[in-house]
Amino acid sequence: MAGDVRDKVSIICFSGDLDKALAAFNIATGAAASGMEVTMFFTFWGISMLKKPTGRKGAASLLGRMFDFMLPKGPAKLPISKMNVCGIGAALMRRQMRNKKVQALPELIQMARELGVKIVACSMSMDVMEIPREDLVGVDEFAGVASFLREASESRVTLFI
Repeated sequence: MAGDVRDKVSIICFSGDLDKALAAFNIATGAAASGMEVTMFFTFWGISMLKKPTGRKGAASLLGRMFDFMLPKGPAKLPISKMNVCGIGAALMRRQMRNKKVQALPELIQMARELGVKIVACSMSMDVMEIPREDLVGVDEFAGVASFLREASESRVTLFI
């Protein structure tokens, strides 16, 4: 049963691509600055945005260590979804953003935190990819899909990015 719809935005961050992360955080910060309550639910590849770049505990199994090795180590290392070409595309995008005075992803994440955006990491995705809680930064809550669905059922806007 859905709750009362409120002035809320719920965003599922599934992608670990820089351009999609920028879109998600632009929407989140814009909504929060407009007075809306915002929850961002990070699942699967999207969890890469929350990873610490260094000092991580890491996974125990071989497969978990492979996930850790292959996935980006935090927001500053995300690739772009098109024209990445071994990371050159992401570097060019970051340079263009600096030249145009557009905030970088780590700055947008910090702004979201300051505006009260609720950051939720998917506990099931973390279990599957063996990501320990200690390896993530800035997470308000560790929860499953049922918690997100409760939030989304009360939201005026729900996005999947």
